[in-house]
Amino acid sequence: MLKDQLSGGWTSGVFLFGCLAGTCLINTAGINIGLSVSPIYRKYSALYLFFDRHPVNIAAKYRRTPCSDSLMMKKNLLSLIILTLVLSINGFAQSMILLEGTYQGKNVYVQNPFNSNGVGFCVYEVRVNDQITTDEIGSSAFEIDLRNFQLKVGDPVTIKIFHKEDCTPKVLNPEVLKPKSTFVTSTITVDCNAKLLKWTTTGEQGKLTFIIEQFRWNKWVKIGEVDGLGTAGPNNYSFAVVPHSGENQFRVKQVDYSGQARTSPVAKCTSTQAEIKFFPVKVKDKITFEGGETMYEIYDQYGNIVKKGFGASVDCTGLAKGGYFLNYDNKTAEFFKQ
Repeated sequence: MLKDQLSGGWTSGVFLFGCLAGTCLINTAGINIGLSVSPIYRKYSALYLFFDRHPVNIAAKYRRTPCSDSLMMKKNLLSLIILTLVLSINGFAQSMILLEGTYQGKNVYVQNPFNSNGVGFCVYEVRVNDQITTDEIGSSAFEIDLRNFQLKVGDPVTIKIFHKEDCTPKVLNPEVLKPKSTFVTSTITVDCNAKLLKWTTTGEQGKLTFIIEQFRWNKWVKIGEVDGLGTAGPNNYSFAVVPHSGENQFRVKQVDYSGQARTSPVAKCTSTQAEIKFFPVKVKDKITFEGGETMYEIYDQYGNIVKKGFGASVDCTGLAKGGYFLNYDNKTAEFFKQ
């Protein structure tokens, strides 16, 4: 709704409007557009359009009267609003690329194309942690120098790259904001009686998840996750484990954006719990574990896993007839589904 006044202001979902001392401004999508009535002679004024701080004379000079300036502004306000919408629709509205991560001691590089009309570059503003950068962005490629923000390695970083809607800049090395696995294991121990794995790290540079693994059935099996603190440390962690009978081995690892795993040394302990057995070998509806609950996996004859879990029994009613391999406790066996 257009307010019939030349002072004050309001905010809507589209505009930020305000008038002061003969100048009316509208801000849409981050672009300032305004009208200004400026006296140029004793009897005349001129009407200017301001687009992103650049004045353009859009009306011939007109004869001034005591109310002509105010009348001229009122008559052209609606035109200004319509013009603002048209400019936005035709590519002057802003778009934004958002980068989030942690500072790793490296800068970000951006490829910056021309606008679609060939005049000016695509990016018009860059903010790091909501602070406008002082980097020179008026070129076909530029560097976002994160050293200017007194960041420490591991500090959170948010970069907002504002650009015109009719073009798209390209971030050449977004991976420099992704945390790398750099942890060093100071200690790692496991207590089979307390069923608890503990480890201490130093040198973390960004939050990554620790994956806890247990060695059983001749392979490392994931048994849980713990979120890393991502600080230099020392950082202390713990995780409740379920030992199988006999000797147990545990480790923790992280996998960063490179896909490479960084693992800890292996922690070992020997459990005194009795070996677990299963029955029957020829299964009609379920398998029962004798001696307690256990982690289990069931594979078909083609090596496809068809069931896994933890418990004192396994419902087998959904399995097709045939032979299967069963991993349980620290053993591997075969059974036949009738």
